[in-house]
Amino acid sequence: MSALLSCCVFLLYLCGSGLGELDKCREVHEVFQLRQIGPNQFLPSSPRSGSELQVCTSKSSTCCTKKMEEKYQVVARRDVQNLLQTYSSRLKLLLSRYVAAFQETFEVLMRQAENHTNVVLQVSYQKIADPAAGSVRELFTDVGLFLLGSELSVDEFVQRFFDALFPLVYNHYINPGVSDTSPGYAECVRSLNRVIIPFGTVPDLLADQIATSGVSGKLLLQALHLGIEVINTTDHLQLSRECRRALLKMQYCPHCQGITHSRPCMGYCLNVMRGCLASMAEIDAHWRDFVRSLEGLSARMHGAQDLEQVLLGTHTMLQDAIGHAQKNGPRLSSQVHKLCSTPIRKPAQSVSIQDTNSRVSIPLKALNRRSDDSLSVMRKDFLKTLRTFSTFYGALADQMCLQELSSDDGVPCWNGTNIVKSYTRRVVGNGIKAQSTNPEVKVKREDPVINQIIDKLKHINQLLQGKTIPKLGSLDQIETGSGDSEGHYSGDCDDEDGCAGSGGGEINRKVSKMSPDVTSDYKHHHYHHPPAKDSEIDGNSHSLRLTGAIWVLVLPCLHMILDL
Repeated sequence: MSALLSCCVFLLYLCGSGLGELDKCREVHEVFQLRQIGPNQFLPSSPRSGSELQVCTSKSSTCCTKKMEEKYQVVARRDVQNLLQTYSSRLKLLLSRYVAAFQETFEVLMRQAENHTNVVLQVSYQKIADPAAGSVRELFTDVGLFLLGSELSVDEFVQRFFDALFPLVYNHYINPGVSDTSPGYAECVRSLNRVIIPFGTVPDLLADQIATSGVSGKLLLQALHLGIEVINTTDHLQLSRECRRALLKMQYCPHCQGITHSRPCMGYCLNVMRGCLASMAEIDAHWRDFVRSLEGLSARMHGAQDLEQVLLGTHTMLQDAIGHAQKNGPRLSSQVHKLCSTPIRKPAQSVSIQDTNSRVSIPLKALNRRSDDSLSVMRKDFLKTLRTFSTFYGALADQMCLQELSSDDGVPCWNGTNIVKSYTRRVVGNGIKAQSTNPEVKVKREDPVINQIIDKLKHINQLLQGKTIPKLGSLDQIETGSGDSEGHYSGDCDDEDGCAGSGGGEINRKVSKMSPDVTSDYKHHHYHHPPAKDSEIDGNSHSLRLTGAIWVLVLPCLHMILDL
């Protein structure tokens, strides 16, 4: 009887033990199906030996198959990459939003500066306001293209504007009384702008200010685009094989033992995540420097480097230029007469000597923008928020463990093998060098992709700090990869398309990708010529007269051809 009772007790123990194992794995199966980790056929019908497992090994029976282990590794990697993107989303949104805001503000400034300039011409120099409107539009279109990354020479497009302006100023305010002149004579007068310097130093000064302030604006945009590229790169970081195995062990190997609700110990999590993100932590010092350098650039953007002040002050410089030409009218008339001879005049219906008041104080309308839309206020708001992200890369692994992955203090946790009260192995620091003693993840080498992005950060930081003087024409020294930022001005245009003229239509020029490269057009070369002397004028007069004569002969032929 006693033998029979002992046998029954033993059988009940075996049955209870088997049912416990089945219950343990049933919860694992439910989680596997609920999270859609893989197909149901990967699930074992009952606990089995874990001899075929590569990472989630166990001395006792396991709830996992080899196929389940492979799927768990894929999901563990995906979970971390999704978590990386979640953590960086606010920073990426901040940069993207301010790229769009700065870009829009630049465009608004272009329109306002153009409107203010046209108002000045209408009030103070009414006779030339309408003919000059096209050249004014082209000037500010070129400024906008320059800011958005076009390979335009600031010196050239500013001088081109004053080339077009000089014949109008000369015929109406220096040598008035002519209602029309021959095309050859008008072209001759136009060509003299860079010879006799009728507007004094104003064109050079305006070009200097646009270039200086424009480079700061371009550099700001370029830096923000590079910031977005850094985030895109780290969001899609390729994790090493050792990291993927460590993530699997930390996140899903407990499931194979039937443990689905535990979390890794804090120290264990830190070792795994600091090992996986060791290359990313190397960005930290350069990212901090990036934020500080942007603050330094913003602090320097005042006076001649304040784009808003320069653009909205263009109309004042235009008044100064025309005033200088009027003041030197007798000298200019003498030089034009020597170089271009006497114009072929057509009788005018009525002659007005000049505007009675060519320089008046004009109460321009207030800006149609709120004060908090100004560039300086926007920069301050942006940098105030960006400053909170200055330690983003240095603290990323710690924040992911503290807020998402690890267990709370005092709660039993997973140490990679069992559920324990606390993690007892050494916890390493951040960065590549610190991983040499990491007990959980072997870090063999630096990530070459991360090294490339660090090199770009180093270079942009040098530019932001003014330590590197950009060279003319090196457009692709820093190539940004945000992928969603095309310029508002676009399209290819050749001289044959009629884009090189100074007409009033919209001008399409070849514009680089909307990650503006400040390394071009920074050192635009000025040639500050003094007004030409009479001896120089006499030497050049023959060729210029010949040019005017050729225009007179050729233009009627062109008209005849067009009429055919």
